[in-house]
Amino acid sequence: MTDRKSSPIVSDSIHMTFIDHLRELRRRIFVSALGMLAGSIIAFLFFNYIIEFLFTPFTMIENLATDDQLFVNTLFEGFLTKLKISLLAGIIISFPVHLYNAVRFIFPGLRIKEKRVIVIGLFMSFTLIVFSFYYSYFNIIPLSVKFLTSSHFIPFKVGMLLNYNKNIFYILQFIFISLVIFQTPIVLELLLVANVLKRKTLLRFSRYIIVGIFALSALLTPPDFISQVSLAAPLIVLYFLTILIAKIFKFGEG
Repeated sequence: MTDRKSSPIVSDSIHMTFIDHLRELRRRIFVSALGMLAGSIIAFLFFNYIIEFLFTPFTMIENLATDDQLFVNTLFEGFLTKLKISLLAGIIISFPVHLYNAVRFIFPGLRIKEKRVIVIGLFMSFTLIVFSFYYSYFNIIPLSVKFLTSSHFIPFKVGMLLNYNKNIFYILQFIFISLVIFQTPIVLELLLVANVLKRKTLLRFSRYIIVGIFALSALLTPPDFISQVSLAAPLIVLYFLTILIAKIFKFGEG
């Protein structure tokens, strides 16, 4: 009789805990949405500074038809571009908020050792964010623009009229994608810590991973070999560095 009476109580307790988790998840999603909205408003208000920053890579192009680098083709293009850039920039600006919310959601259920790993992972994540931003904007993008607009592909007497929306949005989109994909080593390391993945498995499938990285780089970068290698090379190095760190600290064994 005691077991029968206590069973609903236990069931209700578990049920309430699950509901609490759902409420916390909803709250975190709401805060992230507010952060993205605030970031988008900030980006909208400071749009001129952002557009000047994104415009810089096009100033190195030499064989333009006029002194103006970019052109609009429709009446609403300027307005729509400002909205799109502000939204994407808002996601990038509010990225720390999303990261904080994700950590706050999973932190209560972790042990002390796991919490330390998460804190170290956050520091490495921030480091990779700074690296990916710098590397994509100051290295890959200028290299790509210079290569694709060189005389090897565009003859000297052929001028260019570059579309404002497509080219400006491409620069910011590429920076955003770089920020995201350079976080994959952190995700892999956390999966190794949790023993969801094994080091032997990552090593066994490394050749396929390398092919996949090059395929992903080909999809994300312009159709030139230099940009693809420039993006793929550091990702491959980070992949094997992740496995090395896991071996040093004996993560993902078995």
